[in-house]
Amino acid sequence: MKAIVISEPGKPEVLQLREVDDPEVKNDEVLIRVHATALNRADTLQRQGLYNPPPGSSPYLGLECSGTIESVGRSVVSRWKVGDEVCALLSGGGYAEKVAVPAGQIFPIPAGISLKDAAALPEVACTVWSTVFMMGRLSAGESFLVHGGSSGIGTFAIQIAKHLGVRVFVTAGSEEKLAACKDLGADVCINYKTEDFVAKVKAETNGKGVDVILDCMGASYLQKNLDSLNFDGRLCIIGFMGGAVAEIKLSSLLPKRLTILGAALRPRSTENKAVVVAEVEKKVWPAIEAGKVKPVIYKYLPLSEAAEGHSLMESSNHIGKILLVT
Repeated sequence: MKAIVISEPGKPEVLQLREVDDPEVKNDEVLIRVHATALNRADTLQRQGLYNPPPGSSPYLGLECSGTIESVGRSVVSRWKVGDEVCALLSGGGYAEKVAVPAGQIFPIPAGISLKDAAALPEVACTVWSTVFMMGRLSAGESFLVHGGSSGIGTFAIQIAKHLGVRVFVTAGSEEKLAACKDLGADVCINYKTEDFVAKVKAETNGKGVDVILDCMGASYLQKNLDSLNFDGRLCIIGFMGGAVAEIKLSSLLPKRLTILGAALRPRSTENKAVVVAEVEKKVWPAIEAGKVKPVIYKYLPLSEAAEGHSLMESSNHIGKILLVT
């Protein structure tokens, strides 16, 4: 098969399309002929040598895909069969023509969504649902701040939170991005380049703060996030684009009974991922099929142009997801 290979850690141009061996399919896996895969920030870190795949995972990039099942492992007892069109949560391997996936990490294509666009759903849906709702317990009537509202994660989080009766705040770095967030249902849009998000959150909540925050920045936003939370607030950290080491004032943490949650999807066990996937199919897929949540696609590129996709992602000029089509 063909796959995108990292010739050496570095800039996007180190990504090269090469002939490689087909993946080995374990007894509890299915083999998917990949139709499309989506870019994620983790891919850019792996390309730079900063985020190695979990042991036993594919060495190739790609944390989600859509495609058609080509074969099913001998011990797979499930509804999946050869010829089914599916999408899947991966630990790696999406930037290729074929990928082997544990059977518990596969979804049906939601009704009303094309096979190609379904590649944009598994990673964001599983990340947001497992972190914000399963761990962070965000519920109807609460308020929710999403940093990077125009990202793939952000555009999905806005929609599912609004659908479930949550008041949504977002930050983004341009009026165009904020307008896109508004169109998706965001209630309060904050330009982090020109506004103090802490002050804006406090002003919009009568000084209380929001109940849950989804943060990809880490260190640079940590204290500001804590200052933006309501009593019993939960801060969900899923990245550290703003640094990984920070100092905080415990005096802001204790009196308000705040909780700081850290979560990464990729290193979870196969069993844990299967639990998340089952929950997402049960709780999120109906919202997608009802048209309440949709994948936001910024651009489609052929797999051979993965380097261009990485350059675009690192420019942060996109809104939503960037897809690679085989």
